[in-house]
Amino acid sequence: MLVQKYRDMLSGKSVIRQLSEFATARGQEIGYENVFDYSLGNPSVPVPGEFTEELMRLLSQGDSCGLHGYSPSLGITSVREAVAAHLEERWGLPYRKEHIFMASGAAGALAHAFRLVARPGDEIVTFAPFFPEYRPYVELTGAVLRVVPPDRENFQVDFDRFQEMITEKTAAVLVNTPNNPSGVVYSEETLARLGEILRESSARYGHTIYLISDEPYREIVFQGVDQPFVSSFYDDTIMCYSFSKSLSIPGERIGYVAVNPRCQDAEEMVNMCGQISRGTGHNCPPSLIQLAVAGVLGRTADLSVYETNGKLLYQELTRLGFRCVKPGGTFYIFPKALEEDAKVFCRKALDYDLILVPGDTFGAPGYFRMAYCIDTEKVQRSFEALERFVREVYN
Repeated sequence: MLVQKYRDMLSGKSVIRQLSEFATARGQEIGYENVFDYSLGNPSVPVPGEFTEELMRLLSQGDSCGLHGYSPSLGITSVREAVAAHLEERWGLPYRKEHIFMASGAAGALAHAFRLVARPGDEIVTFAPFFPEYRPYVELTGAVLRVVPPDRENFQVDFDRFQEMITEKTAAVLVNTPNNPSGVVYSEETLARLGEILRESSARYGHTIYLISDEPYREIVFQGVDQPFVSSFYDDTIMCYSFSKSLSIPGERIGYVAVNPRCQDAEEMVNMCGQISRGTGHNCPPSLIQLAVAGVLGRTADLSVYETNGKLLYQELTRLGFRCVKPGGTFYIFPKALEEDAKVFCRKALDYDLILVPGDTFGAPGYFRMAYCIDTEKVQRSFEALERFVREVYN
């Protein structure tokens, strides 16, 4: 007999993926260059040359069995040492290999983090707007995802609503900064207050409430925007990182869990990740890719196009009368729709070959997301369609 809960999920497929598939099909009809596809957050800049060179060096000089064989369950020791040294040098916390677990992207890292700290029936609190896959990630562990409504002024944290949602069942709080879908970077003030509330709440309820920090966009922060390191504000932080966006390698599925060295039982938590892998199948990321990313730590693809696109879109959207918070990073912008129902708004936009994602799926009805990880030339060409859509439908 098939498992019903997964069958039920077929009726709730990812809206983002469905829109991306629509855009692909529409592109076959009119040419994809004429479809302004802002649906999927798939990096659009080339992989940095250093990464390719490191791959070639490893393949030409490395041991074939070592490069293509299984890695240790926690990750290759030299890679974990390199990641820890990089984090210590960059952020000043005393990371060691014992605090690092190599994972198959941020999704794999999160799968381990949730299972480390949450039992069935426990609650994990996150903040809208949020990446919609958090819901199945959390709920398929047996835990419950609770969502704090958005602060629509700036998409920082609404602390009054947040404190109302923390209970004795709260196992962890999940943050994502820079944020998908808003592009907002949490301020130092926000993170300091968050840490203060978590310390107070942990003491009140007599157990640690962990902070899980999802950081796939950490390197995409725009000029003049401060990006504090989340783990510096709260000792019991589990950081989940991905190289997908920074190196433009989402298909390689590589990232890591980094447990704050000041976290109680940090080393045991990393060892537990190796046991969690036995039940998730997220084990032993490709050895070749582990070694390759270790050789280019601190380097990124040329991410400047995202800032260029973000500025252009923000200027055009505000010129057309949209209200939106200016992104501080990522490759997303999250404007308010021109009518109450963003799903209806986005359906109407399809008539102009504008593929926009309604904010309902991110926990923020009335807004929509644009993923501007596309060529700048295409962003600029989309403005005529966007202006025509606004003029003909809403003016």
